[in-house]
Amino acid sequence: MMKMSSTKTLLTGNHAVAWGARLARPKFIACYPITPQTPILEKLTDFHMAGELDAEILTPESEHSAMAACISASLTGVRVFTATSCQGLLLMHEMLHYASGARAPIVMFNVNRTVASPWAFWPDQTDSVSQRDTGWIQLYSESGQESLDSVMQAFRIAEQVVNPVLVNQDAFYISHALEPVEVPAQETVDRYLPPFHPEHVLDPERGESLGNVVSPEMFCQHRKDIGQAMQLAIAVAQESDAEWERLVGRGYGIIEPYCCEGAELVIVTMGSMCGTVRHTVDEMRARGRSVGLLKVRLFRPFPVEAVRDALAGIPDVLVLDRNFSPGTGGVLHQELKSALYGMTDAPRMHGYLAGVGGVNVPPGKIEEFVDQVRRNEPAIHSVWTG
Repeated sequence: MMKMSSTKTLLTGNHAVAWGARLARPKFIACYPITPQTPILEKLTDFHMAGELDAEILTPESEHSAMAACISASLTGVRVFTATSCQGLLLMHEMLHYASGARAPIVMFNVNRTVASPWAFWPDQTDSVSQRDTGWIQLYSESGQESLDSVMQAFRIAEQVVNPVLVNQDAFYISHALEPVEVPAQETVDRYLPPFHPEHVLDPERGESLGNVVSPEMFCQHRKDIGQAMQLAIAVAQESDAEWERLVGRGYGIIEPYCCEGAELVIVTMGSMCGTVRHTVDEMRARGRSVGLLKVRLFRPFPVEAVRDALAGIPDVLVLDRNFSPGTGGVLHQELKSALYGMTDAPRMHGYLAGVGGVNVPPGKIEEFVDQVRRNEPAIHSVWTG
């Protein structure tokens, strides 16, 4: 298919997200500003004031209220978008469970930031990974371009499996960094995302209701249905990415193996750190060192089979976590150990807490980690690096 015209421009990651939201044509946006997400809301209101975004925008008194409004709007059958960060996401926690339980296909963008206290504003993924059990599909972006594209893909996934989607990018490394971003034509997005017409909506004329008290058996079945939708989301995410690549020439997959074939060690991570690891892998490969990268883009549902296939035959895996769960360690490390459990000749798993709280992890430091892994036996728990 012929690629329609697009525009390449310099955008921050946050403004790329706002462009993605505008192109997706949501009819309702409820959002509360919080650093470092605020430029997303500011840009959306700019679009709205200029008559370039046909949506109702609500700025309520808190993130909890913002999500409550998003759920209500979504259940009336309109496309809904919101954005938040850190404490705002945590304040929504109760409503996140309600949104997934209500099968509201909301798309929310989160800018990953350190969780208080103490107070800080640096990139850290603990805010979003701590919401992994709320029933939201989760995607993580490496760049502003991927963030823009992921907004479109998130709406397509959410509306097909009828589940909310949370897309994440690292604070400042992506959110406030300028990079060339290709903005697709509106016609391209309209072809990819047709108007939203859900089967079930709250409408007095139809007499449907939602949120009634149910029996234990009905509740159990409802949770099972959500689980089935989450598993379906793996295939839908793959299809959505493949169709987007067909239209615009950019695809990311649900995971991305990079230089993994025949590698003696593969580094696994998420978000902006993937770019640094990719650069490090190129440098080490140029010096004859057999190292690869496995980028995890879809974190919930966790793509177990794809990860197992990508890491089959790899002797050692180094997991870099920009998050910390006290008492457990790195969350991605734990996910990988669970995914590879029982696998024949599974790789030796080394988990490093790298970049927690926004600590910089340059290529030279990653090379040091690789050297340490080759000298040491795997530790049961995640290892602090800073």
